[in-house]
Amino acid sequence: MARIGARRAVGAAIGAVLVAAALTACSGAGGGGAGGSNSINVLMVNNPQMVDLQKLTADNFTKQTGITVNFTVLPENDVRDKISQDFSSQAGQYDVATISNYEIPFYAKNGWLAPLDDHIAKDTAFDQNDILAPMRVSLTADDGKVYGEPFYGESSFLMYRKDVFAAKGLTMPANPTWQQVADLAAQVDGAQPGMKGICLRGQPGWGEVMAPLDTVVNTFGGAWFTKDWQAQLTSPEFKQATQFYVDLVKAHGESGAPQAGFSECLNNLEQGKVAMWYDATSAAGSLEASDSPVAGKLGYVPAPVMKTKSSGWLYTWAWGVQKASSKQDNAWKFISWASGKDYENLVGKQLGWSRVPAGKRSSTYDNPDYVKAAGPFASQTKDAISNADPKNPGVQPRPTLGIQFVDIPEFTDLGTQVSQQISSAIAGSTTVDAALTAGQALAEKVATKYQGK
Repeated sequence: MARIGARRAVGAAIGAVLVAAALTACSGAGGGGAGGSNSINVLMVNNPQMVDLQKLTADNFTKQTGITVNFTVLPENDVRDKISQDFSSQAGQYDVATISNYEIPFYAKNGWLAPLDDHIAKDTAFDQNDILAPMRVSLTADDGKVYGEPFYGESSFLMYRKDVFAAKGLTMPANPTWQQVADLAAQVDGAQPGMKGICLRGQPGWGEVMAPLDTVVNTFGGAWFTKDWQAQLTSPEFKQATQFYVDLVKAHGESGAPQAGFSECLNNLEQGKVAMWYDATSAAGSLEASDSPVAGKLGYVPAPVMKTKSSGWLYTWAWGVQKASSKQDNAWKFISWASGKDYENLVGKQLGWSRVPAGKRSSTYDNPDYVKAAGPFASQTKDAISNADPKNPGVQPRPTLGIQFVDIPEFTDLGTQVSQQISSAIAGSTTVDAALTAGQALAEKVATKYQGK
């Protein structure tokens, strides 16, 4: 899903490094078709974890296997476009690409990806069963075959200032409901000068405001579509959830909420401008960093619920192999290394355990070195991911996979258009009813493509 979690939790300095790395990678190293028979071309997003991978590949993977890896590294929107173009045409320019659990099911259905099951069966050292179950499910298509392996993953949880709550004599429930969160937001609003009760994304985008809002819709009993593709945006449950979210952020949320996304909320919590934040588990690494003003002051509890037992989202950047690739064996060797246990240990020892691409393997959370570095949030992150259910995130059957998105190609446009309406409601320029009525019409048009199929 677009721009969730640590992919945007970088400051200007890190951003400059990434741009430089991307430009270096794209000027000569990443050209399609480059290299001989013992090389592969990898197209990937320019997130910090991938830039680390690029730096470590030659001295480790290539040295061990003799396989040269030609990287093309691009910003998220650009890389998605390029992957879609190359894989849909089956041009075979790239052997491996970073693809999320949003794309994998319909990429597989379209015949753009090579199944990985035979490689998994032969590569016992990879230990597929160590991959967290929700990740395995989200990267498995309707035909029962695996089409991707996660590089790192995330869910969502509620972060809060323990010191502020203690000063106010408040206790955060171990498993809060959304109503309890709203009540607490009202009580901590103004607890410190300029502090608001909670930060919730309001910025337009299917991967911005719709990400947390969709989890609220799910646990309130709503859904975008019924199992037989009937649009549900004007259902009582969808309306109630959206009205609750909009009311909460308007009453006790951050200033500038209609423009606030992940990065803005991260800054607000770090700078003491909000007492709570519901968002990606990957945010915790930045919040607990040695230079963070709130390190050691935060508590972490599961995503708030209403009608469901859990409500956290699920996202992973994963590796997919183009079906047209003539180097699938070498492609698997790279994936097995990049998503393997040994790579995590390599990152931990050479770059620091806080930079391990976590959120995908059960064994990561048994590693004492990693747990020591990620102690305040490690178990909470694992639990959030383990409890995520991409098949059944709500209270009724769904037509396709997805927690914070609907796993169809049209959702990028549909979700973005609906998000613009929701953001306008947060800004006060329209009502929730009007926003969802407009969204319903858009969803109905999309649904007609799938009804009866």
